[in-house]
Amino acid sequence: MDNQKLINFLNQLLSNHFVMYVKLHRYHWFVQGRHFFQLHKTFEEMYEKIAEDLDEVAERILAIDGKPLAVMSKYLEETTLVEANADDKEDEIIDQLMEDYKQIISEIKEIGIPLANEQKDEPTADLLIGLQASYEKYVWMLTAYRAYK
Repeated sequence: MDNQKLINFLNQLLSNHFVMYVKLHRYHWFVQGRHFFQLHKTFEEMYEKIAEDLDEVAERILAIDGKPLAVMSKYLEETTLVEANADDKEDEIIDQLMEDYKQIISEIKEIGIPLANEQKDEPTADLLIGLQASYEKYVWMLTAYRAYK
């Protein structure tokens, strides 16, 4: 397959989404502090969005004749993110999420979109651009949240 590099990237992205999904659940369950109610709700919204996005990525892999990963051990092998390691304090959680979203954005911009463009795969490029925009919004929102405190 001449689009195998793109499929591999999308599977890495899918793996990152599953790690983020679990991480956001952890943060949703364990967040503590003065902003508990706000962050508890926000993390739920974030993991619901990640769940939608990972489904889109998996379906796109299938649409371009690939096979999406569907085993946790493979996700952990392929992810470029680390599992949750924040001490469940607001600042550490927010910092980790900002780093994770920035990393995903960087990989989409530097690897994913160029691979999609190389394959002349406009639907995949469009999907990636949409994800990038969504995650850039989260970075902006988390940055604004940190400035408020």
